[in-house]
Amino acid sequence: MTTSALQPARGALVAITLAVAVLAAACGDDDVGVAPDGTVTPERELTGLTAWLNSEPLTIAGELEAGRVVLIDFWTYTCINCIRTLPYLREWHEKYADSGLVIIGLHAPEFDFEHEAENVLAAMERLDVGWPVAQDNDFRTWRAFENRFWPAKYLFGVDGRIRYEHFGDGQYLETEEEIRAALTQAGHDVTSIPLGSVGPVRDPDAGAQTRELYGGYERNYHVRGLYAAQDEYYAGPDLELEYYDIDTAKRDREHNRWYVHGLWRNEREAIVHARETANFEDYFALRFVSRSVNVVLNPPPGASFTVVVELDGRALTREEAGADIVYDEAGRSIIVVTEPRAYAIVELPEWGDHELKLRSNSDQFAIFALTFGNYLEGA
Repeated sequence: MTTSALQPARGALVAITLAVAVLAAACGDDDVGVAPDGTVTPERELTGLTAWLNSEPLTIAGELEAGRVVLIDFWTYTCINCIRTLPYLREWHEKYADSGLVIIGLHAPEFDFEHEAENVLAAMERLDVGWPVAQDNDFRTWRAFENRFWPAKYLFGVDGRIRYEHFGDGQYLETEEEIRAALTQAGHDVTSIPLGSVGPVRDPDAGAQTRELYGGYERNYHVRGLYAAQDEYYAGPDLELEYYDIDTAKRDREHNRWYVHGLWRNEREAIVHARETANFEDYFALRFVSRSVNVVLNPPPGASFTVVVELDGRALTREEAGADIVYDEAGRSIIVVTEPRAYAIVELPEWGDHELKLRSNSDQFAIFALTFGNYLEGA
């Protein structure tokens, strides 16, 4: 998706790859490179970071001067495209850390709860992130890099130049080859380390894919938004209204839009269920085309709630259930929301056109975003 400099976006639709060879006559600032005293002035530097996790504070220049190669990774922990890249970052960290590679994750939050260090640390533990991570809560390093995407990778060669950039997920083999070339140029021998795999494979039989959908008016009241299908949503911000779903066949729902039924409140970052109910009568619904679905939810601190997940008006089968689905005593497919994160709710054996409904009795049920995928190997 395209975005302005003031509204960062995830690199979800197209993985844009720009590989830049390091040449003596390359474009850039004249002072970029290695000085006679061994100091290095990189093209970009880290600035305005809130906290460091898994590491003491680092600088790109300091790592380069020590003869190491630096891979910068902009990410945020609810971004499904970022999550897809983590197994490859983990593999590169394990394979090349002793051969001169330093990965620095720059966590640039999309939602307010992602500013909290304890939430980021919990996500890092759950996702097995073992390399240095710094919180870029104010997006100062993001802006210094003129970055616009989650995830985004910038590879610094030992001379201080950015020799490779990649935006979005994918292109893992190409990225690893660039890492190896940069390490070799820096004097590290990686010939005995085998190359990794090419990465996950998209379903060749899949057709279109539903776009990422947002619940809050910050994204809906935008020329590229309009994710909510019901006009009353746009009557004004922070309004608590009774909504009535069209309650018709799936084919009558618009693609790339969502619907709600019951009492809901449109907040800046989420659409919020605005009352406690007894029988799951209020719901959030949409028509989607993909193999997998993930939803970003945020419970109150120390609290939890249950969400019933229905596919085409019924419970998910175990073959259709995402990794976070469990089943209650009534046989309903549910998720128990205990922490702020992305929950994997649907993982279909094949691509298709379906209706999804999410129901909760809780007045803390707030939907921030939904993402979709067409990979053969999971969400």
